[in-house]
Amino acid sequence: MTRMHDMGGRFGDGPVVPEPEDVMFHADWHPRALAITLACGSLGLWNIDVSRHARECLSPKDYARFSYYEKWMAALADLLVETGAVSREELAEGAARGFSDLADKRLAADAVAGVLAKGGPATRPSNVAALFAVGDTVRIRSLPENMQVPGGHTRLPAYATGAEGTIVRQHGSHVLPDSNAHRMGEAPEPLYAVAVKARDIWAHPEHPEDEVILDLWQSYLSAT
Repeated sequence: MTRMHDMGGRFGDGPVVPEPEDVMFHADWHPRALAITLACGSLGLWNIDVSRHARECLSPKDYARFSYYEKWMAALADLLVETGAVSREELAEGAARGFSDLADKRLAADAVAGVLAKGGPATRPSNVAALFAVGDTVRIRSLPENMQVPGGHTRLPAYATGAEGTIVRQHGSHVLPDSNAHRMGEAPEPLYAVAVKARDIWAHPEHPEDEVILDLWQSYLSAT
């Protein structure tokens, strides 16, 4: 069973309305929300997959009514309390109670540009051999579930499950989110770009021969 966040291809949500590319924020507090999230991430208490899973774990009611950055802030608050970075009382009061051992890990303003430029590559060496090559036909796993953790994080979208696709690129080995989101190790494995025809995903596609390109880990795929 998929969570509220797995909305791709869902019927009834209306058309996607593209925004101008130069519009990044819609409120004055949005840049601050982004900055706080990045600064807290630099503390090293979680990884990007853990943070994504935290957003997915918001209650369906909150997820549906929160804006994009409200989801970020709600999940961040949960992570800060869960990891002991702050207490519920400190969060409610908006002030620390004493000195934090994390103070030395704070992201200083003059270091921000360098940290952002460095990024966080997810490529890793792996002992898992690539089973597929460009041009191979594969079938996407029929269950959009984390196979290790019930109800856990996965990057396999429900709308693509069970479909056939064609490998169009091999990205090398990348951290497996299904494991990394639950602090079970990075478990890197081959990652592929898979092209799937619209007719193989939706019952009434407007353009049946259009393709959706999905980045999918090897454990999401099988040979046809």
